[in-house]
Amino acid sequence: MIDTHAHLDACADPPPSLIARAREAGVTRILDVATSARAGRRSLELAEEHDEVFAILGIHPHESAAARAGDVESLRELLGHRRAVALGETGLDFFRDYAPRQRQLELFKRQLDLAAELDLTAVIHTRAADDETLRELERFPGTVVLHCFSSPGLLAAARERDYYVSFAGNVTYPSAEELRSAAAAVPAARILAETDCPYLAPQPRRGRPNEPANVIHTLAALAEARGEDRAVLEARIEANARAAFSLP
Repeated sequence: MIDTHAHLDACADPPPSLIARAREAGVTRILDVATSARAGRRSLELAEEHDEVFAILGIHPHESAAARAGDVESLRELLGHRRAVALGETGLDFFRDYAPRQRQLELFKRQLDLAAELDLTAVIHTRAADDETLRELERFPGTVVLHCFSSPGLLAAARERDYYVSFAGNVTYPSAEELRSAAAAVPAARILAETDCPYLAPQPRRGRPNEPANVIHTLAALAEARGEDRAVLEARIEANARAAFSLP
């Protein structure tokens, strides 16, 4: 099993412990996501130290206000590393508004341009900004992953545009019937699973910090929602992740 989106540096426990527990749970690959250019270097160090880890590097919309003038160019350098597999997470968050919306848009555009130039998958964060996100992605020619899918209103466009759709622990919550319906409608070749740890612990671990080992609970909820055998879906998600991120 693979956790396609984790923030190991944000977890309380040290990465080696998280990775060991993931391995015990059957999670053999973890895509560690850096949310700033500065954090990207640490993510690459983890990927160099642990065979299970690969890096996704970008500037999160929440970090847009603090981003420095040369950060996108720094990303260009970091993304040339052999263990970097995608750009992200980038996008728009008009729900929290932790950064000015115009600044978020500027950095989103620049990062999409960089992903297109480098022929890298773009991992997208979008919240309360569906229309604006789709408008910017319309011009992006590459592979798109909608991370922590939480907006069923995006499903039709995702299907039409052949985006990958990744579900996190919130799909397991009792109130998330609409999300589970969306998960059931995602084409088999485009579904992914993630933890987004340390956030959004799945229902069996709710109230505790999330970690990569818990992606197995998200897998179980997705299999039930889709009426599929869990082992079959696990193999499908593994194959999808290899294709989406050009994993070995």
